[in-house]
Amino acid sequence: MKDYLKQIEKKIFSNLEVEKIKIYDNSNKHKTHKFFNKDKYHLLIEIESKYLKSLNRLSAQRTVMTILKDDFKDKIHALEIKIK
Repeated sequence: MKDYLKQIEKKIFSNLEVEKIKIYDNSNKHKTHKFFNKDKYHLLIEIESKYLKSLNRLSAQRTVMTILKDDFKDKIHALEIKIK
């Protein structure tokens, strides 16, 4: 698990100008949901980035989602992004 979160962090750092990243696994909060899958993660990513902050909110989130698009196929079920 921690290795996977480090992989995500590395992908974001290598593709964007980012000062700081915090990633939280919120999967346990969603165990009772109808389509819960223990093999897919519910993540919260807090990104501190002057570059992303310069974009409008939608563009900033799309940028992050594009970087992680392959992970949505088999690793990520839900992603919350907070730009600081």
